[in-house]
Amino acid sequence: MNLAERLKGVVRPGGATSRDPDSVRPSCDAAVLDGEWRESGGHRYLTIDRHYPLDHRLGRVSVGECLPGSTGTWPTLSLLMAGDEAARIRGPLLFVDLETTGLAGGAGTYAFLIGCGWFDDASFRVRQFLLTSYAVEPAVLTEVASLAAAAGTVVTYNGKTFDLPLIDTRFLFHRRSSPFGGVPHVDMLHHARRLWRQSSTLASNEWGSAVSQGSCRLSLMEESVLGHTRRGDVPGAEIPARYFHFVKTGDVAPLGAVCEHNRLDLLALAMLTATAATLLAEGPRASRTAREALGLGQLYERSGMTDHALVCFEHAARPRGNPATEAEALRALGTLCRRTRQFDAAADAWRRLLTLPGCPPQLITEATEALAVHHEHRLRDLPAARRFAMQSLQSSGNSTRRESAQHRVLRLDRKIAARNAGPAPLLSEVL
Repeated sequence: MNLAERLKGVVRPGGATSRDPDSVRPSCDAAVLDGEWRESGGHRYLTIDRHYPLDHRLGRVSVGECLPGSTGTWPTLSLLMAGDEAARIRGPLLFVDLETTGLAGGAGTYAFLIGCGWFDDASFRVRQFLLTSYAVEPAVLTEVASLAAAAGTVVTYNGKTFDLPLIDTRFLFHRRSSPFGGVPHVDMLHHARRLWRQSSTLASNEWGSAVSQGSCRLSLMEESVLGHTRRGDVPGAEIPARYFHFVKTGDVAPLGAVCEHNRLDLLALAMLTATAATLLAEGPRASRTAREALGLGQLYERSGMTDHALVCFEHAARPRGNPATEAEALRALGTLCRRTRQFDAAADAWRRLLTLPGCPPQLITEATEALAVHHEHRLRDLPAARRFAMQSLQSSGNSTRRESAQHRVLRLDRKIAARNAGPAPLLSEVL
């Protein structure tokens, strides 16, 4: 036996590469995954269809409560988009989630399981495509392209960073144009962070936040927002190994949990999207937490709905035992009031911010700078303006801001000195 043959035997008994999907000749029964085989060019791939009826629930939410309108989408979904893309949002919606051979990306990474979901009149439908070889990838991509062609908007979770770029790469690999090019894309990860993350980006350990609280994994959002806890869910880090086990042995059974994981991701994604759209339609009174109210305000502000945003920020700024979110809401309120020339209301928000115990230095600097400007140029209260300018100087850790504060203090000193000196006496009075 020569060296090449010996190496093949080490990689996989019988001479085939252990992770080469083309070496797989699936002999498994499709019934194990409750799917059906389809064939293309002598190679087979598995399709799995599921229908979730209107009364199917994930925790507190049912499919029937999430159905979009007659247009195939929710009217407020456009508020989740920015710029010109918001005007192009239309139905029907296609929810997409991938299970891949790794997270590295590039031509060597591919999606071995592509899950697509959509609402129809009486259910939420999921169709999954399981690759058994590289040779069937073009056929699976054709199926995905057919579903994408019927969609008006695609919805993913972290899809802008990972899922859709990976699909685009696979189409490019086969010298084909991606069907998702130019299709409006809602990435719910960013909105989940805005609406439902547990800790603020401004929070510090002294404010009771924890690193683990900031996680926005889809399964955690499913638990905290929808009230559904998964049982026996396969960890995401374990999924590629299960697929490679299938590639090596032909045993499809371990992929059953992977397919269920993918289906739950799609169902949770659809329900979270519906929940966000409902919140946007009902406004701050429907929000359960200060974080939701703050996130709604940010979405309204981005869409130019200033009055709605102000109500949300004020609602989020109410004391609820979460000073980090309260501080972020007061900063947003002060900034938006100043932008809309509601200067007294802005000053009130900055003052409230300074009363929060343990307020981070960067927010103290921002609030005192704003109050120094307000008292100097609008109230003409120079001593108060100087006090705020000194407080800003003491809290600033940025050299540029510290220099700006020093200039402000010196300018105010000159103004106060000139005011105290008063006007020069008339010559007649001196004589």
